[in-house]
Amino acid sequence: MDFTLRAPEPKDIEALAQLHTQCWKQSYAHLLPADYFTAQRLESRRLLWGRLIGDENPKLRRVVAEEKGELVGLALAGPSLDGECQLQLYSLYLLAQSHGTGIGQALFDAVLGAEPGMLWVARDNPRATAFYLRNGFAFDGAEKADPEVPQMIELRMLR
Repeated sequence: MDFTLRAPEPKDIEALAQLHTQCWKQSYAHLLPADYFTAQRLESRRLLWGRLIGDENPKLRRVVAEEKGELVGLALAGPSLDGECQLQLYSLYLLAQSHGTGIGQALFDAVLGAEPGMLWVARDNPRATAFYLRNGFAFDGAEKADPEVPQMIELRMLR
């Protein structure tokens, strides 16, 4: 499979919002209420990616995967949001059509590589969990629920 990794640019904001939303639908539709994917949710993704692309923090790592001119994946990492000094993988999403192609691993390597780090993964996301276990992460016993989506329990993994 032929793909390119690159930094996201302002021209990518709409495509990133769409991609992020589509990946959530593919990964979490079974955990979310049917009315979760609203126009407001998509707009919040546009605003999020506008902020992330414009953020000049040198510790923030943003990468997108492009295939045949279309964005198919994204990865985002930076300082831990839990107050710890280690690196945190915030997001790693790939369209289902690109699973198993090596793009997800390339995205992961681009933002985290072999560095120690932490991440949160949905308990009911076995594909992602298996990926992170293969990359040396292990559960540490911590869990949390998003107040907006309390049925989605996330488990912390460390490496």
